[in-house]
Amino acid sequence: MLFCGINPGLYTAAVGHHFARPGNRFWPALFAAGFTDRLLSPFDERELLKSGYGVTNVVRRATATADQLTREELRAGGKRLAAKVRQHKPAYLAVLGVGAYRAAWDRPKAVVGRQEEMIDETVIWVLPNPSGLNAHYQAKALAEMFIELKDAADSWTG
Repeated sequence: MLFCGINPGLYTAAVGHHFARPGNRFWPALFAAGFTDRLLSPFDERELLKSGYGVTNVVRRATATADQLTREELRAGGKRLAAKVRQHKPAYLAVLGVGAYRAAWDRPKAVVGRQEEMIDETVIWVLPNPSGLNAHYQAKALAEMFIELKDAADSWTG
């Protein structure tokens, strides 16, 4: 599985680890859903590789907030990400941010969950942005959505 954030925040870019800003709920949601056997910190991110998980971003440029990205940056990032998925062939691509997914793939009506479209054989699953700035989803609801993805991935037969 390849987890894909929108883009690095300024703190994340400064420390060089994904989802590193204090208050980001990515790592607790992974643990709550059973993707990891303990709560990892951003500095432990390479441990994900041992379990077959990777982390990347749609856009490489760091910003204070994702709304500072242009639609063109998101679309170009979506194309780069699709090429990366075709190269590495993960079973699942989990895009963390429905707005970014809508813009990057020109899917204005996309909702959280499994998407109809795929990238070759890779299932696309959209989850809410785990940033602490995203007040639409509380930690429990976010964890439940990660659990739904984990359950689907565990029952995947390829």
